[in-house]
Amino acid sequence: MNETSKTRRYWGSLEHSVLVGSGIDIGCGPDPITPAVCRFDRMHGDANHITQFVREQFDFVYSSHCLEHMDDPRAALHEWWKLVKPGGHLFFIVPDEDLYEQGVFPSRFNPEHRATFTIFKTASWSPVSLNVRDLVGDLPDSELVSLKLQDHGYDRHLMRHGPDADTGEFRRLIIRAYAFARRRSLPRFGWVEHWQTQTTAIDQTLGSDALAQIQCIVRRGQAMSRPSGSG
Repeated sequence: MNETSKTRRYWGSLEHSVLVGSGIDIGCGPDPITPAVCRFDRMHGDANHITQFVREQFDFVYSSHCLEHMDDPRAALHEWWKLVKPGGHLFFIVPDEDLYEQGVFPSRFNPEHRATFTIFKTASWSPVSLNVRDLVGDLPDSELVSLKLQDHGYDRHLMRHGPDADTGEFRRLIIRAYAFARRRSLPRFGWVEHWQTQTTAIDQTLGSDALAQIQCIVRRGQAMSRPSGSG
Protein backbone atom coordinates (compact mmCIF):
# COMPACT_ATOMS: atom_id res chain seq x y z
CA MET A 1 0.00 0.00 0.00
CA ASN A 2 1.20 3.53 -0.72
CA GLU A 3 2.52 5.01 2.52
CA THR A 4 1.11 8.52 2.12
CA SER A 5 -2.43 7.28 1.47
CA LYS A 6 -2.12 4.90 4.41
CA THR A 7 -0.83 7.56 6.79
CA ARG A 8 -3.28 10.34 5.93
CA ARG A 9 -6.12 8.25 7.35
CA TYR A 10 -4.82 9.19 10.78
CA TRP A 11 -4.29 12.90 10.17
CA GLY A 12 -6.15 15.63 11.96
CA SER A 13 -6.60 19.36 11.47
CA LEU A 14 -2.90 20.17 12.05
CA GLU A 15 -1.61 18.05 9.20
CA HIS A 16 -4.27 19.25 6.77
CA SER A 17 -3.69 22.90 7.72
CA VAL A 18 -0.01 22.61 6.78
CA LEU A 19 -0.64 21.20 3.31
CA VAL A 20 -2.09 24.34 1.74
CA GLY A 21 -0.79 26.58 -1.01
CA SER A 22 2.03 25.56 -3.33
CA GLY A 23 3.86 22.36 -2.47
CA ILE A 24 6.38 19.76 -3.60
CA ASP A 25 6.32 16.05 -2.78
CA ILE A 26 9.82 14.53 -2.77
CA GLY A 27 9.90 10.82 -3.58
CA CYS A 28 6.15 10.60 -4.09
CA GLY A 29 6.11 7.81 -6.67
CA PRO A 30 2.51 7.10 -7.75
CA ASP A 31 1.07 8.43 -4.47
CA PRO A 32 1.42 12.25 -4.35
CA ILE A 33 0.14 14.10 -1.30
CA THR A 34 -2.27 16.21 -3.40
CA PRO A 35 -3.21 16.11 -7.11
CA ALA A 36 -1.85 19.63 -7.66
CA VAL A 37 1.48 19.18 -5.87
CA CYS A 38 4.76 19.45 -7.75
CA ARG A 39 6.09 15.90 -7.99
CA PHE A 40 9.79 15.12 -7.63
CA ASP A 41 11.13 11.59 -8.00
CA ARG A 42 14.11 9.80 -9.51
CA MET A 43 13.20 10.68 -13.08
CA HIS A 44 13.36 14.37 -12.14
CA GLY A 45 16.84 14.32 -10.58
CA ASP A 46 18.79 13.48 -7.44
CA ALA A 47 16.91 14.42 -4.26
CA ASN A 48 20.22 14.47 -2.39
CA HIS A 49 21.01 17.67 -4.34
CA ILE A 50 17.50 18.86 -5.10
CA THR A 51 18.35 22.56 -5.43
CA GLN A 52 20.31 21.72 -8.57
CA PHE A 53 16.99 20.77 -10.17
CA VAL A 54 14.37 22.88 -8.37
CA ARG A 55 14.90 26.65 -8.19
CA GLU A 56 11.66 27.81 -6.60
CA GLN A 57 10.30 27.79 -3.06
CA PHE A 58 7.03 26.36 -1.77
CA ASP A 59 4.52 26.84 1.02
CA PHE A 60 5.16 23.23 2.01
CA VAL A 61 7.75 20.57 1.25
CA TYR A 62 6.47 17.06 1.90
CA SER A 63 8.25 13.71 1.81
CA SER A 64 7.22 10.27 3.03
CA HIS A 65 9.74 7.43 3.37
CA CYS A 66 12.37 9.02 1.16
CA LEU A 67 14.93 10.56 3.54
CA GLU A 68 16.19 7.13 4.66
CA HIS A 69 17.28 6.49 1.06
CA MET A 70 19.49 9.58 0.86
CA ASP A 71 23.28 9.19 0.86
CA ASP A 72 23.58 11.80 3.62
CA PRO A 73 20.16 12.40 5.19
CA ARG A 74 21.37 15.38 7.23
CA ALA A 75 22.75 17.18 4.17
CA ALA A 76 19.70 16.22 2.08
CA LEU A 77 17.35 17.65 4.69
CA HIS A 78 19.22 20.97 4.57
CA GLU A 79 18.79 20.94 0.79
CA TRP A 80 15.05 20.32 1.13
CA TRP A 81 14.83 23.09 3.72
CA LYS A 82 16.04 25.60 1.16
CA LEU A 83 12.86 24.97 -0.82
CA VAL A 84 10.59 26.09 2.04
CA LYS A 85 9.26 29.64 1.85
CA PRO A 86 9.53 31.84 4.95
CA GLY A 87 6.50 30.92 7.05
CA GLY A 88 6.16 27.60 5.20
CA HIS A 89 6.54 24.05 6.45
CA LEU A 90 8.72 20.99 5.96
CA PHE A 91 6.67 17.83 6.59
CA PHE A 92 8.49 14.49 6.45
CA ILE A 93 8.01 10.89 7.55
CA VAL A 94 10.70 8.25 8.17
CA PRO A 95 10.69 4.68 9.55
CA ASP A 96 11.26 4.27 13.29
CA GLU A 97 14.39 2.14 13.74
CA ASP A 98 13.04 0.03 16.63
CA LEU A 99 9.64 -0.70 15.10
CA TYR A 100 10.83 -1.20 11.54
CA GLU A 101 14.44 -2.40 11.47
CA GLN A 102 14.05 -4.12 14.87
CA GLY A 103 17.71 -4.14 15.84
CA VAL A 104 19.33 -5.07 12.53
CA PHE A 105 21.21 -2.93 10.01
CA PRO A 106 21.54 -3.10 7.04
CA SER A 107 17.76 -3.32 7.04
CA ARG A 108 16.54 -6.85 6.38
CA PHE A 109 13.30 -5.43 4.94
CA ASN A 110 14.74 -2.74 2.67
CA PRO A 111 18.45 -2.94 1.85
CA GLU A 112 18.27 0.46 0.13
CA HIS A 113 17.98 2.26 3.50
CA ARG A 114 21.10 4.32 4.22
CA ALA A 115 20.20 5.37 7.78
CA THR A 116 17.84 4.59 10.66
CA PHE A 117 15.85 7.11 12.71
CA THR A 118 14.62 7.65 16.22
CA ILE A 119 12.84 10.63 17.78
CA PHE A 120 15.64 10.98 20.32
CA LYS A 121 17.95 8.53 22.12
CA THR A 122 21.31 9.03 23.80
CA ALA A 123 22.51 5.70 22.39
CA SER A 124 21.33 3.34 19.68
CA TRP A 125 22.03 -0.18 18.50
CA SER A 126 22.22 1.17 14.93
CA PRO A 127 25.61 2.35 13.58
CA VAL A 128 23.80 4.86 11.34
CA SER A 129 21.12 6.11 13.75
CA LEU A 130 19.92 9.72 13.52
CA ASN A 131 17.84 11.60 16.08
CA VAL A 132 15.07 13.44 14.26
CA ARG A 133 14.94 16.08 16.99
CA ASP A 134 18.61 16.85 16.39
CA LEU A 135 18.18 16.91 12.61
CA VAL A 136 15.47 19.56 12.69
CA GLY A 137 17.25 21.50 15.43
CA ASP A 138 20.14 22.05 13.01
CA LEU A 139 17.91 23.69 10.39
CA PRO A 140 18.27 27.50 10.40
CA ASP A 141 15.23 29.61 11.35
CA SER A 142 13.30 26.47 12.25
CA GLU A 143 10.45 25.94 14.70
CA LEU A 144 9.41 22.39 15.55
CA VAL A 145 5.63 22.14 15.18
CA SER A 146 5.01 18.42 15.68
CA LEU A 147 7.17 15.33 16.23
CA LYS A 148 5.53 12.02 17.03
CA LEU A 149 5.78 8.27 16.74
CA GLN A 150 3.06 6.68 14.62
CA ASP A 151 2.40 3.03 15.44
CA HIS A 152 -1.27 2.67 14.51
CA GLY A 153 -2.12 -0.99 13.93
CA TYR A 154 1.35 -2.18 14.98
CA ASP A 155 1.42 -5.25 17.25
CA ARG A 156 4.42 -5.03 19.56
CA HIS A 157 3.93 -8.66 20.58
CA LEU A 158 5.09 -9.58 17.07
CA MET A 159 8.38 -7.69 17.37
CA ARG A 160 11.67 -9.59 17.34
CA HIS A 161 14.64 -7.39 18.20
CA GLY A 162 17.95 -8.59 16.83
CA PRO A 163 19.12 -11.07 14.18
CA ASP A 164 16.90 -13.86 12.95
CA ALA A 165 17.45 -17.33 14.36
CA ASP A 166 18.53 -20.32 12.27
CA THR A 167 15.12 -21.68 11.29
CA GLY A 168 15.98 -24.58 9.02
CA GLU A 169 15.01 -24.86 5.37
CA PHE A 170 11.36 -25.89 5.97
CA ARG A 171 10.59 -22.92 8.21
CA ARG A 172 12.41 -20.55 5.87
CA LEU A 173 10.19 -21.73 3.01
CA ILE A 174 7.03 -21.12 5.04
CA ILE A 175 8.24 -17.67 6.16
CA ARG A 176 9.11 -16.64 2.60
CA ALA A 177 5.76 -17.91 1.32
CA TYR A 178 3.87 -15.99 3.99
CA ALA A 179 5.85 -12.79 3.28
CA PHE A 180 5.05 -13.21 -0.42
CA ALA A 181 1.35 -13.54 0.40
CA ARG A 182 1.36 -10.45 2.65
CA ARG A 183 2.95 -8.31 -0.10
CA ARG A 184 -0.13 -9.11 -2.15
CA SER A 185 -2.42 -8.01 0.67
CA LEU A 186 -3.70 -11.50 1.43
CA PRO A 187 -5.26 -11.99 4.89
CA ARG A 188 -3.10 -12.06 8.02
CA PHE A 189 -2.91 -15.23 10.08
CA GLY A 190 -2.07 -14.38 13.68
CA TRP A 191 -0.92 -17.86 14.60
CA VAL A 192 1.56 -17.87 11.71
CA GLU A 193 2.94 -14.48 12.72
CA HIS A 194 3.29 -15.41 16.39
CA TRP A 195 5.03 -18.64 15.38
CA GLN A 196 7.23 -16.72 12.96
CA THR A 197 8.37 -14.21 15.57
CA GLN A 198 9.90 -17.04 17.57
CA THR A 199 12.56 -17.25 14.88
CA THR A 200 12.46 -14.20 12.63
CA ALA A 201 11.25 -10.59 12.46
CA ILE A 202 8.39 -9.59 10.19
CA ASP A 203 7.56 -6.38 8.37
CA GLN A 204 4.11 -5.57 9.74
CA THR A 205 3.71 -2.63 7.35
CA LEU A 206 3.43 -4.92 4.33
CA GLY A 207 -0.07 -5.19 2.93
CA SER A 208 -1.70 -3.76 6.05
CA ASP A 209 -2.66 -0.50 7.75
CA ALA A 210 0.12 -0.83 10.34
CA LEU A 211 2.50 2.13 10.73
CA ALA A 212 6.04 1.99 12.11
CA GLN A 213 7.26 5.53 11.57
CA ILE A 214 8.10 9.00 12.82
CA GLN A 215 6.24 12.07 11.55
CA CYS A 216 7.78 15.52 11.79
CA ILE A 217 6.51 18.99 10.87
CA VAL A 218 8.83 22.03 10.99
CA ARG A 219 7.94 25.66 10.31
CA ARG A 220 10.37 28.12 8.73
CA GLY A 221 10.75 31.58 10.22
CA GLN A 222 10.06 34.77 8.33
CA ALA A 223 13.70 35.56 7.47
CA MET A 224 14.10 35.76 3.70
CA SER A 225 15.87 32.89 1.99
CA ARG A 226 16.33 31.57 -1.52
CA PRO A 227 17.10 28.09 -2.86
CA SER A 228 20.59 27.85 -4.27
CA GLY A 229 22.20 25.22 -6.44
CA SER A 230 25.85 24.42 -6.87
CA GLY A 231 25.96 25.63 -10.45
